Amino acid sequence: MKSYYIYLIRHGLTEGNTLGKYIGHTDESLSQEGIAQIERMKKDYDYPSAPVIFSSPLKRCIETSKLIYPAVTPIELDGLIECNFGEFEDKTAAELEEHPVFPDWLAGKQGVAPPFGESNEEFAKRIAETFVKIVDGLIKTGTRHCAVITHSGVMSALLAFFGLPEAPMHEWTVPGGCGYEIRVTPSLWSQARKVEVTAQLPYIPGEKDDGYVSADDFDADFNVEDYLYD
Repeated sequence: MKSYYIYLIRHGLTEGNTLGKYIGHTDESLSQEGIAQIERMKKDYDYPSAPVIFSSPLKRCIETSKLIYPAVTPIELDGLIECNFGEFEDKTAAELEEHPVFPDWLAGKQGVAPPFGESNEEFAKRIAETFVKIVDGLIKTGTRHCAVITHSGVMSALLAFFGLPEAPMHEWTVPGGCGYEIRVTPSLWSQARKVEVTAQLPYIPGEKDDGYVSADDFDADFNVEDYLYD
C-alpha cells in the first residue's frame, strides 16, 4: 500500500519571535536574521522536494515557502494560521503575568480564551479540520509528497493530536526553518486518524542513500543553535 509524505516546516524567525512575543494573527515578515537562517540551512542541509506546498497566508510563512521552494507557488489555507491571541498579541508572557485570564489560558483550561481571541478548543478544531482535508486530498489525488509551511503552535498542536509516537505539544517545538517528515499510511489513517513522525527536517546531506534520516541521527549531528543567528 502506498505511503504519503507531508513535510511540516515552521516559518523562519521574525522580530516578535526573537523578543519572545505572542505573534499569532499579526502579519509579521521574516526578520533579516530569519532570512539568513533559512538561507544558511538550505545551503548546508537538504529540504525534501515537494510538488505541492500548502502554507499559512501570513507573510512569514509565504516568505519562508519562497525561500525553500522558489519554483512552487504555495496554496494558501486560512486554517493553517497561528492561533488568534486576541489581547495577548504582541505581548510577552512576562507582560501578561497579571492578566486575569492569562494563567488559566496558559494552563489549557477548557473554554478559556484570550479576550477577542480563540480558545484552545476553537484553535484545535480549526487546524485539525484543515489537516484532515490535506491528508484526505493527498490520498484521493494520489499525491505522494507535499510540504506544509506553518507556525509553531499549529505544528505542535497537530502532532500532539495526530502524531505517533504520542507526545505533548511542548515536545514537538522546533526552531524556525525546521520541522518533521510525516508518513501517512492509508490504513492507519482511516482506522485511527494517526500519522507517523519519521524524521526531523531538514535532512543531513549524504547521511543515508535515500536522503532520509532518523530523528536520533538528526539530533546527534544537527546543531540548530548555529542557525538561529549570524
